[in-house]
This record gives sequence, C-alpha cells and structure tokens, in this order.
Amino acid sequence: MEFYATARLPFTPNELQRYLRIDNLPSWCASIETVLSHQGERGRIYCLWGEFAIHQEILRDGVRFTLPGCPNAVQWSVTADADRGPGQVVVHCTINRQQPEPEFVESLEQFVADWKAGLEDWQARLQELAVDRSSAECAPWYG
Repeated sequence: MEFYATARLPFTPNELQRYLRIDNLPSWCASIETVLSHQGERGRIYCLWGEFAIHQEILRDGVRFTLPGCPNAVQWSVTADADRGPGQVVVHCTINRQQPEPEFVESLEQFVADWKAGLEDWQARLQELAVDRSSAECAPWYG
C-alpha cells in the first residue's frame, strides 16, 4: 500500500540529502518522537508505532528511510519532483500489506501529513537546526 504527499519547499536533491538525516528526523516529522541512537546511515528511533531500527539511503533525487525490523516493512522517500517544477518535493511511503487495519492506515496518513507539514515549514527547521544553507556538506552519493 502506498501513501503520498507533495510539499512545497525550494530544496534541490542535494539539499534534501544534506538536511534530512537520522539524527534530526524529529525536527522534520512530528510522528518521529526521538532518535535513540545514530551512527551514519543507521540508528534507532522512537515513533508513533514504537521503537525501530532505521536505515538511511541516498537516492538520485533525495533520500529514503527504512524500518527493516518493522512487521509492515515501512519505508519512505523524500525526493525532489523535477517533473512538477521547482519547489515540489514528494513524500512517498509504502508498506508490504494490501489491506492493513484501518487504524494503521490512519497512522500512515498522519505520518505522511506530518512529513509534509515539517517540510513546508523548512525555514523554521533550518533555524532550529542552525543550518547555513550556503555551506552544508552533501551526503555521499550511492549507486
């Protein structure tokens, strides 16, 4: 099952890769309460579904996060959508179930909505994280 949202923010794919990291996920998404640990592209978070290991992967147009131990194989990507024009970023979340419980569907819809809200409030997020857009280092490219 898939869930989508489109957020408006002026980030390039490189900026998405720079700013969206495991260590600062709670700043971008209210459904992610805390980062319990992190080291590079791996960590542990506590989110609306409980505690999970999390992995980060750099994609061509953004970044993907996966919860490898999740029974529903939750994963989501945040990518720049050049086809829709500048300033469009897509949040795409998937699970491995075709007919999940309605409550779980609601939580996934909320999760994607929280990502959209956090991304669209990008100026506050960068201030909160004390990020200088002109000098942030890009994450490594994989692929």
